[in-house]
Amino acid sequence: MTNLSSLSFYLPELFLIGIILLSIIIELIPGCRKYNYFVVLAGLISVAIMLSWSSTESVSIFMGMSVSDPFAIFFKWIFVIATFYIVLISRADNSLDKRLSGEFNILLLIVMFGLFLMVTANNLIMVYLSIEMVSIASYILAGMLKNDLKSNEASLKYVIFGAFASGLMLYGFSWLYGLSGSTDLHEISAALSGHMDQPFVIYMAILLVLVGIGYKISMVPFHYWTPDVYEGAPTPVTAYLSVAPKAAGIALLIRFFSSTFTTDISTTVSNIDWTTLVAVLSAITMTVGNLLALQQTNIKRLLAFSSIAHAGYMLMVIPVISVDARAAVMIYAVPYLFMNLGLFFMAIAIHNQTSSFEISKWKGLGSRAPLMAGIMVVLLLSLTGLPPTGGFIGKVYLFSVLIKFQQFFWLAVIGVINSVISLFYYFRIVKTMYFSSADDETVFKIHPLLYWSIISCVVPVLLLGIYWSPLINFVQHSISMF
Repeated sequence: MTNLSSLSFYLPELFLIGIILLSIIIELIPGCRKYNYFVVLAGLISVAIMLSWSSTESVSIFMGMSVSDPFAIFFKWIFVIATFYIVLISRADNSLDKRLSGEFNILLLIVMFGLFLMVTANNLIMVYLSIEMVSIASYILAGMLKNDLKSNEASLKYVIFGAFASGLMLYGFSWLYGLSGSTDLHEISAALSGHMDQPFVIYMAILLVLVGIGYKISMVPFHYWTPDVYEGAPTPVTAYLSVAPKAAGIALLIRFFSSTFTTDISTTVSNIDWTTLVAVLSAITMTVGNLLALQQTNIKRLLAFSSIAHAGYMLMVIPVISVDARAAVMIYAVPYLFMNLGLFFMAIAIHNQTSSFEISKWKGLGSRAPLMAGIMVVLLLSLTGLPPTGGFIGKVYLFSVLIKFQQFFWLAVIGVINSVISLFYYFRIVKTMYFSSADDETVFKIHPLLYWSIISCVVPVLLLGIYWSPLINFVQHSISMF
C-alpha cells in the first residue's frame, strides 16, 4: 500500500504527532504552559477515540514497513491507558519538578509514539527505529530528577546498557539482511527456509535479536539495568517502564518470531529449535527475578525484580507456537497493567507522606488507611496469581497452554514454584502493613488523583477475576491475524 493511501490506517498516530507538536508549541509560550497538562490529557482521549474508530483489517501499510491489524490495536490500547494514568498522576508526585511537567509529558508522548511503531513494525529498519525512539526518550525521562544522584545514575546506566543491547541487535539484523538480501520480515523468513545448511548463522542472528528485545522486557541476562533504573528514575517513569515498554517488547517478540523464524503457525524455520532457547530463558528469568526480590527492602527495587519475574511468566508460553499461546500472553497483559500501576501509585502515596521507598515505612498502614491497605492486599494477591483476581485468571491461561499442547511441562512446574516463592516477598508487605506498629501515627493523607487512580486500578483487577468473557472475546478478535 502506498504512503498516501496508508494514512487512513494511521489516524491514531497522526493525532498523537499533532498533540506532541501542539504541546511543544504551548511550552514555548510562557502564559500557556499551565494548560499543557490538560491539553495532553484531552489529546490522549482523542487518540483513544481514533483508536476505537480504527479499521480492524489486517493490512500492510507504508509499502510494507508497518502493518495495521487488531493485534497491534490491542496493545495500543494498553499504551494509551498506561500513558493517560501516568500523565494524570504526575501532578500528585511530590518528587517531580513541576517546572518540567511540560517536558515530562512531551517525552512521555514520544515514548508512546515509539511504542505504537514497535507493535506495528514489519521491517528491520522500522523495528530498530521504533526501539531507538522509545529508548532515547526513556533515557531522558529516567534522569528527569537532575539534582538527584540516583536519577543521574539511572539515566547513565540505562544509556550504557541500552547502547550495548542496541548495537548487538543491529549486528544481528545485519546477519539476517546478509542471508536474505531484504529487510522485510516475511521475505527474510522465506529466505531463511533455504538456508537449512547454515543453522549456526541463524542461531547467532536469533541470539543477537533476543539481546535487543530481551533488554526491553528485562529478560535475564539482559536485566542488569532494571533495579537501578527503577530505583533512581522518578516513580511515574518507573511505573510506565514496568508496563508499557514491556508489553511492546512482548508484542514485538511475538510478531518478529512468528513472522521471521516460523514458517507457519506450528513449525520453526529451517527446523531451528529457538523454542527451547526461549523456554530456558523464561525459566531463568522468572527464577532470578523472584529469588532476588526476596532480598529487597526498597519497594521500587522489589517491584523491579517482580517485573523481571513477570516477564519470565509471559515468555513461558512463547515457545508453544500456537494462537492460544499468544492469546494467553495478551490476556495476562491486561490485569498486569492495572495491578502493577496500582502498586506503584501506592508507592508514590507512601513516598509523599514519608519521603522514603523503604518497605518499613508501610508499618501500621492497615490501621491508618484500611481501605488503601485492603487494596494493596488485592493487588498483591493478583501479582501472586491467587483468586479471585485478574492475575489468577491470567496465570491460569498461561499454564493451561503448556498443559493443553503437552509441551514444556517442566516449565509449568518451574512457573508454579516461582509463584509460590513470590508469595513470600509480596506478603512480607502485607505483614508489615498489618502486623507491625507504625513509627508515625500521623493521619495518612493521599492526593485525590492518586486515591481515585488506585481505586480505578483495583476495580478491573477484581472484575477480571470474576467475569473475564469480554476480555477473552477482545483477545480472540485481536489474534485473528494469526
